[in-house]
Amino acid sequence: MANSKYAYVRNYELPDPLLPGCFLICRLDGHSFHRFSEEHGFTKPNDERALKLMDHAAMDVMTEYKDIVLAFGESDEFSFLLRRSTNLYNRRQAKILTTLTSYFTSCYVFHWSKYFPDTSMRYPPSFDGRIVLYPDERSVRDYFSWRQADTHINNLYNTAFWALVKQGGKTTSEAHATLRGTVSAMKQEILFQRFNINYNDISPRFKKGSVLVRVIPSERSTGEKKKRARTRTEVLHCDIIGDEFWMARSFILAG
Repeated sequence: MANSKYAYVRNYELPDPLLPGCFLICRLDGHSFHRFSEEHGFTKPNDERALKLMDHAAMDVMTEYKDIVLAFGESDEFSFLLRRSTNLYNRRQAKILTTLTSYFTSCYVFHWSKYFPDTSMRYPPSFDGRIVLYPDERSVRDYFSWRQADTHINNLYNTAFWALVKQGGKTTSEAHATLRGTVSAMKQEILFQRFNINYNDISPRFKKGSVLVRVIPSERSTGEKKKRARTRTEVLHCDIIGDEFWMARSFILAG
């Protein structure tokens, strides 16, 4: 930037570096997505097209930003874990947050017609975001355990709620009243006894959310040279609360 008498205004721009040595988790949430889903005719309680679109946008973000080692998505939100040692944009909070949020939103719009070929986008979606620092591996695991537990709780409630409305003839107010104060076992009993729905048979995508993780390529020898396959990202719908997922992928928290 050229020097001029106006350049002093840059002094008002305050630095916002994120604390070094900590994991970064950036969580993006759909803004007013209840209205957005209604305006665009999303299937209740779960629209697989919409969830796959979220996965696709998140995968594009991971492809673009190599320091993201894990992502977890449910409903209209996605959480991205950046490695503890990342120096992306010199760890400037505003730069990381605005870039990831805008890129995810752009990808969501860009891929819309692939998943909703018969539905024109009536107005643009928006996502808000936040970055939270986590000091150690345990807190990172607990964060993702929290989000996956939330996925199950919300999905069970929504599954029972919409069964009462769509199959049971209840109004939304009546359905909420029926479920008020119920625990998980009671909701599953309502589904099975009234609607012959076994919650255990529901797709893991809806119960466990989407886990996006990098597949670390292995070196393979070809003659005297070693070639490394390109890193790819896979989408899983698996448990991330227990130890098995993390023990099999120790590189995620390795720094």
